[in-house]
Amino acid sequence: MKLPNLILFDDAIIRGNLLPFTFSRPVADTRIGILTIREKWEHATENTASVLTENYLSKKYPLKKAATNLLVNASVLPDENLIKEIAALKVGESLVKEDVVIATVSKEVSLEKIASNKKKEYRNAIVQIKHPWDIFSKNEIAITADFNAIIKGRKSQKIDSTNHVLGKNIFIEKGAKVSCSVLNATAGAIYIGKDAEVMEGSLIRGPFALCEHSTLKLGSKIYGATTIGPHCKVGGEVNNSVIFGYSNKAHDGFLGNSVIGEWCNIGADSNNSNLKNNYANVKLWHYPKVNFVDTGLQFCGLFMGDHSRCGINTMFNTGTVAGFSANIFGAGFPRNFIPSFSWGGAHGFSTYSLQKAMETAERVMQRRGLKLDATEKEIWKSIFEETEKYRIRNAD
Repeated sequence: MKLPNLILFDDAIIRGNLLPFTFSRPVADTRIGILTIREKWEHATENTASVLTENYLSKKYPLKKAATNLLVNASVLPDENLIKEIAALKVGESLVKEDVVIATVSKEVSLEKIASNKKKEYRNAIVQIKHPWDIFSKNEIAITADFNAIIKGRKSQKIDSTNHVLGKNIFIEKGAKVSCSVLNATAGAIYIGKDAEVMEGSLIRGPFALCEHSTLKLGSKIYGATTIGPHCKVGGEVNNSVIFGYSNKAHDGFLGNSVIGEWCNIGADSNNSNLKNNYANVKLWHYPKVNFVDTGLQFCGLFMGDHSRCGINTMFNTGTVAGFSANIFGAGFPRNFIPSFSWGGAHGFSTYSLQKAMETAERVMQRRGLKLDATEKEIWKSIFEETEKYRIRNAD
């Protein structure tokens, strides 16, 4: 499909709503379903996308302009009908849904300058990620759409006969290994990515996505709709959760109705609550309002930003938000909002120094053959400064 230069822009309000995950990435690189939102748009339009995001992220995520540009709201997921209507836009026109600008075609790459563009109302429903809990609550829709797009015209690797299989919507990519497990796709599709592995004794109920080079450990129990991003190791019990990538929950313990960023580690036998004892709606920390807001959900668990981790036997209350690079450990339940660069647990928190946090990240990333380069370190510094107001006190 021939479209103008594709740019996915951060809606400022949505970007704030999606913290802590957008501290370290544009909205477009949020993973939901099998693919990130950027990958969805690139697959749907056959274009390469750049992003319009925060200044401190722009060196890692550069903007690429052209004479004519298609700017798309990165919080909106693509579908076939939406792409058709976007393709019909002319220069100076915007496609909107109520108060949401979905896309605009413009020679300018400025959200302020395109505000006066002619508006065309989109009359169909859209799938939009407005809050962190949308990532898991809309994950079934996203897995189904991604699965259908990815497998179109392709053939799955043969399923090993040692597995017990229910349903037909199962796709196993080249190099993946699945043995002696139960794959139940009657309630939703199951996707196993390239060179991923499902170890013996795993019980999987779709919809489920295990992305490339990830491992499901022995005897894992997975309920849909769950996504495990690339280069992860996951075990224990997981229900309706999304793990972005390069993160580990390698041991027993429960993770439910949760979102885990990249480069996180959840210690052995750690658990989160996803339902209050009184069955009331769960309230969640909201960065822009600097307060807790009602999610409208009874089931809502843990939200952990990139590079955060917890020690063994950590217990998280219903609706806990842990920021970027927090280190959580010790007995008892830590508070429901753990600021970025926090060090401690239920007994209290101090500031996790920027230098020490980066040294830990460097060691973690080296194990995967990657490094924390100068650009990443500048991003860390910006996040540290931006989140200082949330911390109780600084470390010595």
